[in-house]
Amino acid sequence: VFSKIFSHEALESYLPKIQVVIKDTLRAWSSNPESINVYHETQKLTFRMAIRVLLGFRIPDEELSRLFDVYQQFVENVFSLPVDLPFSGYRRGIRARETLQKGLEKAIQEKLQNTQGKDYADALDILIESGKEHGKELTMQELKDGTLELIFAAYATTASASTSLIMQLLKHPRVLEKLREELRSKGILHNGCICEGSLRLDNINSLHYLDCVIKEVLRLFTPISGGYRTVLQTFELDGFQIPKGWSVMYSIRDTHDTAPVFKDVDVFDPDRFGQGRSEDKDGRFHYLPFGGGVRTCLGKHLAKLFLKALAIELASTSRFELATRTFPKITLVPVVHPVDGLKVKFFGLDSNQNEILTGTDAMLGATV
Repeated sequence: VFSKIFSHEALESYLPKIQVVIKDTLRAWSSNPESINVYHETQKLTFRMAIRVLLGFRIPDEELSRLFDVYQQFVENVFSLPVDLPFSGYRRGIRARETLQKGLEKAIQEKLQNTQGKDYADALDILIESGKEHGKELTMQELKDGTLELIFAAYATTASASTSLIMQLLKHPRVLEKLREELRSKGILHNGCICEGSLRLDNINSLHYLDCVIKEVLRLFTPISGGYRTVLQTFELDGFQIPKGWSVMYSIRDTHDTAPVFKDVDVFDPDRFGQGRSEDKDGRFHYLPFGGGVRTCLGKHLAKLFLKALAIELASTSRFELATRTFPKITLVPVVHPVDGLKVKFFGLDSNQNEILTGTDAMLGATV
């Protein structure tokens, strides 16, 4: 099922909707007279993308904001100790999950009743159809669980990587300009605006420097530190015997920091993935931001597409600058993010790359 949800055809159909959500969000950021908290706002952005694009829910903005607040409360307490006391994080997480599932059930019911005007099959459509193909009508509880799982998969890690992307573009203006040069050379960016119809999946996949930038963001700022696996067969590693049945943890971050193929590992250098160097070409497990093996992240292609679409819009339609004197420190828990969320002031640009000032709300709230 998940291979269909993240197939090339599915990603092609999601792309225009992802673009609308990103454009709408950047307009909102640019119309704000104050600086924004990038990490908090990218969480809202990825949540909105999951709800409106991946799941195809037509939820009004006000209700979407309420659901986001509830979802944040759920995520903040999802790893709480299972101590069921009245004011415990566990109890707050359970209550948030119940509230969230009520909202999701309402959205699912409305979706099932309203099939008019659909121009693409979203992930939930594919999930429902797959159940029917296998002679099993999914129950409402199964649909709610599947929906929650898809939101969870698309949310925190993508928000983390989006924040890291924006911070690196701020730190390295030459990288941002090189991105613009590539967009111009491929006929995507012309006279300061994105050419209509130019952002197709094959066009985006042909942007080699953009791919290098996203790879380097994920190498240096991998959202998740590692993963767990169960040992299926006793094996030996560096003279130590690891018994069958044990749980082992592999560290993505340590792997990236110590892999001999990467030169100057602490330096943000997208060109390390370029054709001349291709530092990731040797060995299978030196570079694994989405994990490795048969249990590698299924949503990795969607995450990379989202990050690429965001980078293209940032390079094409926005001017942005750090709102604090220095760049913030990075914390690794629960995912990689700046300790202050990264305060940034965004300015909108017209087609000639001139700053535009707007305070209207009319530009906001575009539905997908």
